[in-house]
Amino acid sequence: MTCGKGLFRPLLLYCLRANTPYWLRNGHADTLFAKLLQGKAPDYRRELLPDSTGKTQVAYDFVDSADPDAPLVVLFHGLEGSSESHYAVELMKAVQQRGWNGVVAHFRSCGGIENTAPVFYHLGDTPEIAFMLNTLAQRYSTIYAVGVSLGGNALAKYLGEQGSNAVPRASAVVSAPVDAVAAGTRFDQGMTRLIYTRYFLNSLLPKARAIPQFRTALSRQNCKTLGDFDDRFTAPLHGFADRHDYYRRNSCKPFLKGVDTPLLLLNAVNDPFLPPEALPTGRDVSSAVTLLQPAYGGHVGFVSRDQGRLNLQWLPQTVLDYFKQYQP
Repeated sequence: MTCGKGLFRPLLLYCLRANTPYWLRNGHADTLFAKLLQGKAPDYRRELLPDSTGKTQVAYDFVDSADPDAPLVVLFHGLEGSSESHYAVELMKAVQQRGWNGVVAHFRSCGGIENTAPVFYHLGDTPEIAFMLNTLAQRYSTIYAVGVSLGGNALAKYLGEQGSNAVPRASAVVSAPVDAVAAGTRFDQGMTRLIYTRYFLNSLLPKARAIPQFRTALSRQNCKTLGDFDDRFTAPLHGFADRHDYYRRNSCKPFLKGVDTPLLLLNAVNDPFLPPEALPTGRDVSSAVTLLQPAYGGHVGFVSRDQGRLNLQWLPQTVLDYFKQYQP
């Protein structure tokens, strides 16, 4: 486990290590099993609002507090995630229990809403992150932001770019592929490719083929990995030379020294999506960043055990406890 700069909660880390069943200490097992543990989603209130291009709408799924002055926790989901993802469900339920407001802000094409804009979403789409946060800041005086996986990388990059002008009072980034070049090597080979590639491509390819110029470029024969998809779709659509240029320019790791507002950066060492040697150290981040790197947790798994029962409570409680320190 690793403690970076800022607040460190050794008890939380100890509890996760001690309460993670031995058979879930494999990163793939923890990642996959977590999806089986989520409870019923809260009753969201959905709003469809314009995206930053003004050419499509995106879904904001809210949970509302009875307290008009309660803070808002906004979640930016991972690749092909939504308000129904296990981490979103558990976080929003925990937000409700604390009497706060919450919202899952969906990226273009996600949450069941068709994308009519000429662009998609990607690892480093900080203009969209900024637009969403500025939209919400017109309604809520105190905002905390959480980014998971792809959404976490985009949020962390935004925080580094904005410095002291960032909207959130505090943020948490969970399981972000902070070094997308290194993460790309994981996805293109071995067990990570075998287990997860088809899952993501089955969702991504139909959406991408809906854009006319990509209908024939994205066949099963020439798009067998996420790297292939980024080479043939993500990079050319968004102005990058190829996937390597896309990964290099959008990895959040080089931006972490520019973060000027409190940030909890949480990565499990056994995350199957990112080699442990790619994790940031204290030398890579500003004094506003707290590194939390437990040995176990997989990719947005963090399954723990309480009184013999497995649950997903460690992650939302850790994140919300971190935010509580920064309440006005």
